[in-house]
Amino acid sequence: MRRFDPTRAVLTLALAAVLAACADPAPPPATVDAPPPPMATADTAPASDSADVHRFRIGSLDAAVLRDGDIHVPNDGKTLAVGIPKPEVDAVLTQAGEPTDTVHLGVQALLVRSGDRVLLFDTGAGDADFADAGRLPASLRAAGVEPAQVTDIFISHAHPDHVGGLTDAAGQTLFANASVHLSAPEWQAVQAESANAALVAAISPRVDAFAPGAEVVPGVTAIPVEGHTPGHSAYEIVDGDARLLYIGDAAHHFAVSVQRPQWTIAFDGDAPVAEASREALLARAADSAVTIASPHFPYPGLGRIVRREGSFVWAPLQ
Repeated sequence: MRRFDPTRAVLTLALAAVLAACADPAPPPATVDAPPPPMATADTAPASDSADVHRFRIGSLDAAVLRDGDIHVPNDGKTLAVGIPKPEVDAVLTQAGEPTDTVHLGVQALLVRSGDRVLLFDTGAGDADFADAGRLPASLRAAGVEPAQVTDIFISHAHPDHVGGLTDAAGQTLFANASVHLSAPEWQAVQAESANAALVAAISPRVDAFAPGAEVVPGVTAIPVEGHTPGHSAYEIVDGDARLLYIGDAAHHFAVSVQRPQWTIAFDGDAPVAEASREALLARAADSAVTIASPHFPYPGLGRIVRREGSFVWAPLQ
């Protein structure tokens, strides 16, 4: 993706304004202890539970995390902690119980049923050669939903591990009836890259390019988190007093990115801006106790950000 150069002042003000709702004290979290029945319409038989489907609720909304696969990157100082001495990175990983030779990232999507809408947040990596992925279609069906039943797809950003599952090997859309929502700056950047020509052709008729920070559909508001790509968005999903914040690539690794938000990540288009965005989002999430859904944290990637010893830690929901 192309780099861009917004000022930190604009970044901080915009992020604070859009995330102001997250400052409310201790809202009811998304619960995981009472899974709903499989998501199925009258013409779709409920599927049996699957290890790749983690069901939960956001208020009264049925939701599920869908496993797509995994990404493994070397801990070589060139990816998630660029230029940081390896012993420092190793110490963070070891304390988190992680290996120090390879950094493991999950790839997962979020499914939410809201009234007549079936919402899907990101679409995984598809058959990308950099990931052991491509399980999303099977996970979706295991949750009782056919691709044609998805009405709305929310793209955090257009990196291939988030849009790879939009099309099949022939370049045809896999979600024929879904509107594809992404921010206008992100869509503009996607169209400007010749490598994206096939993707653009497949999804253009169904794209909704929204203004950053917009309420995209009732109950789903985009949260600009700048620096990763030109129009990267998190999404806040609200039902009554219950909220869930889907963070996209605001943070990649549950230990490295959370405990050391100022360490440079090679995937960020504008690293200084992304680092400021990451720290601001983690602070807001910690102070509001909002439930987080992360597509790259260990499956199912549901939990909270907690302040500890001058930094942050990831507290997964049990």
